[in-house]
Amino acid sequence: MDNATFDVVGIGNAIVDVLSHTTDEALDTLGLAKGAMTLVDAARAEELYRAMGPAVEVSGGSAANTIAGLASLGGRGAFVGKVSDDQLGRIFRHDIQAAGVAFETPPCNAGGAPTARCLIFVTPEGQRTMQTHLGACVELGPEDIDPALVARAKVTYLEGYLWDPPRAKEAFRKAAAIAHEAGRKVALSLSDPFCVGRHRAEFRELVREHIDILFANEVELCALWEVEDFDAALQATRGQCAVAALTRSEKGSVVLTDGEFHIVDAAPVDRVVDTTGAGDLYAAGFLFGYTNGRDLYDCGRIGSLAAAEVISHIGARPERPLKELLPA
Repeated sequence: MDNATFDVVGIGNAIVDVLSHTTDEALDTLGLAKGAMTLVDAARAEELYRAMGPAVEVSGGSAANTIAGLASLGGRGAFVGKVSDDQLGRIFRHDIQAAGVAFETPPCNAGGAPTARCLIFVTPEGQRTMQTHLGACVELGPEDIDPALVARAKVTYLEGYLWDPPRAKEAFRKAAAIAHEAGRKVALSLSDPFCVGRHRAEFRELVREHIDILFANEVELCALWEVEDFDAALQATRGQCAVAALTRSEKGSVVLTDGEFHIVDAAPVDRVVDTTGAGDLYAAGFLFGYTNGRDLYDCGRIGSLAAAEVISHIGARPERPLKELLPA
């Protein structure tokens, strides 16, 4: 892996997050399933946007958040994702490039779908409920995958949300094949339990046949294997892929390989403000450690530190340089 230009290339939905504080009662009134990510059409997105309170607009998208976090740690990251040449698209492009991430995917043609947005309703305890209009994201296709870029990255990181749009799925498979042909690693985040439910059989096959590093939280992992508790999910995961990094909120994380089992404590945080991006930043820290030769326990520790920073404020991107938090 010594001749790599990038530590990680992330491929995912390029989304601008619109975050607003809300209450459980307001979620009920709007008919939203608390804690879930739901895909909505343009009309529903507009209706919900009008119903939101004061909001903050920040660039997001699961894999994009991970690569921005990797760059904040001092890693070398690139991102592939589709935006439109509109206001939100320009916001996204500026933000990710300003974070130090290479982003060269050309925008959609004028007059096409708008840049994707995720309306995030944050309840007082920090739980987030996401309503996503994918917009331009569905335009991502295999032609957007640059074989030279993927071959120059130690790890290609894919978000499970990509499995929803059909052409993005083709891009996903193409990138994984190129990475493995080049002797590189492929990582997958399961993204969301409802996403797992939509694609369970294909995700199981992916994990067994094509994925080297799996990221999932407790709920997503139980959904993948259709079991009721984490211990059963853990046993079902054994032997399915080379490395599994499994997060459990305040219980920390578990890193599993055929020969190793590490329990990593959650990093302390004074106050949980917004859990948006916690899993994304855990993956950022883990992959930074992994691509820089740290042992798996240290990878988990760095992941926990990055996740703790991002849940201490609104938004899914770091507010301080994460490399300041790195353990010796």
